[in-house]
Amino acid sequence: MKTIGMLGGMSWESTVSYYKALNEGVKRSLGGLHSAKICMYSVDFEEIEKLQHQAKWEEAATILSKAAESVEAGGADFLLICTNTMHKIAPEIERAISIPILHIADATASHLQNDNITCVGLLGTQFTMEQGFYKDRLSDHYGIEVLIPESGERKVIHEVIYSELCLGKILEKSREKYLDIITQLHERGAQAIILGCTEIALLVQQQHTFIPLYDTTQIHAQEAIKLAISK
Repeated sequence: MKTIGMLGGMSWESTVSYYKALNEGVKRSLGGLHSAKICMYSVDFEEIEKLQHQAKWEEAATILSKAAESVEAGGADFLLICTNTMHKIAPEIERAISIPILHIADATASHLQNDNITCVGLLGTQFTMEQGFYKDRLSDHYGIEVLIPESGERKVIHEVIYSELCLGKILEKSREKYLDIITQLHERGAQAIILGCTEIALLVQQQHTFIPLYDTTQIHAQEAIKLAISK
């Protein structure tokens, strides 16, 4: 079995979901007492969050690149950046290491294509929704049209992520806001919705809506399991 490298802690609330999904998936695939071989570096998210909102992406890249080097030195065979937003600096991290990165957008696109989804709504941080590093990868590499919420709705989604979900707060009123935004994206033509922040699935699950949801945390973990147990 290959060793999965994890850059976690962004936030640790969703990193818990990753760790659980990876171990449960390996156990389900291999049986017995099997669990995932993991080498993880968990950062202090306070430091990263400040750099995000100050647009100091180069400084954030330096921190995460050093962390990735530590994960590689610890024996990881490939790397998961356990956050959608910080895939903005995936190219910088990739240059710092010799092991491959399993990109969360590629994993998600593969699932969308398998389900013949050609137009999708994207929820995430404002960085993920508004900048091109994520949605352009889906459209340019996979031909998937990406719709994002309106400006005011993007602010609501972003604020809930940082002021609630990253702090472990799950509020019904926020779920209702998210579900309303999801419905509006569907009415605009989205066949499905990408939960493009690893914390969003803590708030919204498939049981809450008939519109198909693609949980990037679970998808990323599933693809990592396939790679880890492959011959």
